[in-house]
Amino acid sequence: MASATLTRDDLDRRFEDHRGELRGYCYRMLASPFEAEDAVQETFIRAWRSVDQFEGRASVRAWLYRIATNICLDMLRSRQRRARPMDLGPAREPIMDNLRELPEITWLEPVPDALLGAGGTGVMSDPADVVATKDSVRLAFVAALQHLPPKQRAALILCDVLQWKAVEAAELIETSVASINSALQRARATLGANQLTPRSPALPLEPAAEDLLARYVKAFEAYDVDALTAVIHEDAVQSMPPYDLWLSGRDDIFQWWWGPGIGCKGSRVVPVGSANGCPAFAQYKPGPDGYAPWALQVIGLRDGRIGELTFFLDTERLFPLWGLPLRLPA
Repeated sequence: MASATLTRDDLDRRFEDHRGELRGYCYRMLASPFEAEDAVQETFIRAWRSVDQFEGRASVRAWLYRIATNICLDMLRSRQRRARPMDLGPAREPIMDNLRELPEITWLEPVPDALLGAGGTGVMSDPADVVATKDSVRLAFVAALQHLPPKQRAALILCDVLQWKAVEAAELIETSVASINSALQRARATLGANQLTPRSPALPLEPAAEDLLARYVKAFEAYDVDALTAVIHEDAVQSMPPYDLWLSGRDDIFQWWWGPGIGCKGSRVVPVGSANGCPAFAQYKPGPDGYAPWALQVIGLRDGRIGELTFFLDTERLFPLWGLPLRLPA
């Protein structure tokens, strides 16, 4: 048996080799980096418990994916789908009366791209793998996945994102190839209706994009309306989970920033790499004892300007994922 020829150290190394990609798979299924990490840890625990039954009929990778798939499907049976504010209704007027926190909603959470690599460290050496990973974890795509029934979701991620063959996916999900092909057809139709695919193009961070982001940071910290106008699309959108309010159009965004959101004036904005394939920044608001965390900003770029701003406000939960301090000195 394969398990007899593999030492514990061998299996530990193989498990770690697949940690990053398993985390990415579970994140796409569950839309939460915390639940994804729990699912990966449970995958390794179950794998160790059943190692005596693993006879090498499949690769270690396929074995782990099968366990992870079953864990994700079990987790999805017990809770509602994760959402973005845009999923809940139309954009509304930028006034405080429209700002509502909905405790009954489970929100989609961002993930650091560095956690989603092909290897245990999260590092990917193949540029094509990097692009594919970023495209298929974009917020809009992950949100769209949440509209799919769990088995359709798994089939689409396995076949269209991770490029497993239908026969391989059928074995992982413990169903027939015909069922996989049917699930894929329905899932692709659902995403197609929203003009989304796993390979929808994302703007690479070329020098022009890096310059745009530097101008945005400078303009936001200065609260310079003219400079912000130059870097944000007229039809940009903004959302602020865990609030359901989202804004459509630069004018409404600015009305919010200079109205109910005026407390953000004087903020510090710190680059933190990327989240969900997009540039990410930690925003700290000024206070009496320095700067307090306010939001993780995830910035969507389109046609040389900013097209979407998502302000994730659960900093106590999210900032540690990026290794960020919970206060900056004055």
